[in-house]
Amino acid sequence: MDKQTHFGFQTVEENAKAGKVAEVFHSVANKYDVMNDMMSGGLHRIWKHFTLNTAGLRPGQKVLDIAGGTGDLARGWAKRVGKQGEVWLTDINSSMLTVGRDRLLDEGTVLPVALADAEKLPFPDNYFDLVSVAFGLRNMTHKDLALAEMLRVLKPGGKLLVLEFSRIWSPLKPVYDLYSLKALPIMGKLIAGDAASYQYLAESIRMHPDQETLKQMMLDVGFGKVDYHNLSAGIVALHKGYKF
Repeated sequence: MDKQTHFGFQTVEENAKAGKVAEVFHSVANKYDVMNDMMSGGLHRIWKHFTLNTAGLRPGQKVLDIAGGTGDLARGWAKRVGKQGEVWLTDINSSMLTVGRDRLLDEGTVLPVALADAEKLPFPDNYFDLVSVAFGLRNMTHKDLALAEMLRVLKPGGKLLVLEFSRIWSPLKPVYDLYSLKALPIMGKLIAGDAASYQYLAESIRMHPDQETLKQMMLDVGFGKVDYHNLSAGIVALHKGYKF
């Protein structure tokens, strides 16, 4: 029997999940940033700004942005490492990667891009000073394999930043559930013409490991130290993993 995993609240065969996730992001790519602004009230930009500012990057360093989407983090990393540095924008979804690449090119930012599966990264060991993944880890089928790959490509002394939806402060959970599980699909239908994809996105948040579980997963694959910061009462958490 094939192994099974979750796709939102559904149970699917492991080998089918990647295709289903791909369908979601092919569908939402062109409206991704508009919907992010609508869904979060613009907070996603603050969360990403915090991530960029807390990284401590220096000019000339090398960065890998995984599941880079429309290029928000890659743009910020490029500004921080300068012309002497190196920033790769990667995504497993060609529609998202195309939107991100084209947007950066329109702004005059030329970066190397790669269609890449986070579970099988096409980069050498000990290469990057920083690896980032924002709102992408929860969509990966084998999170442990992806985290191990991120560790592999990091230099000793490098760090991984995982910005992802997490567990909200419990008193706010009823209101948050009502908004995200009921209102978001309606917004998706009205703005992007796609209720089902936003239903999946809301459900995938609930199936993603909470703050402490993700911290332990990162330690289990070999990160020497992991800590995290809750943002917006835990709607989002930024995990930092260090390679020793």
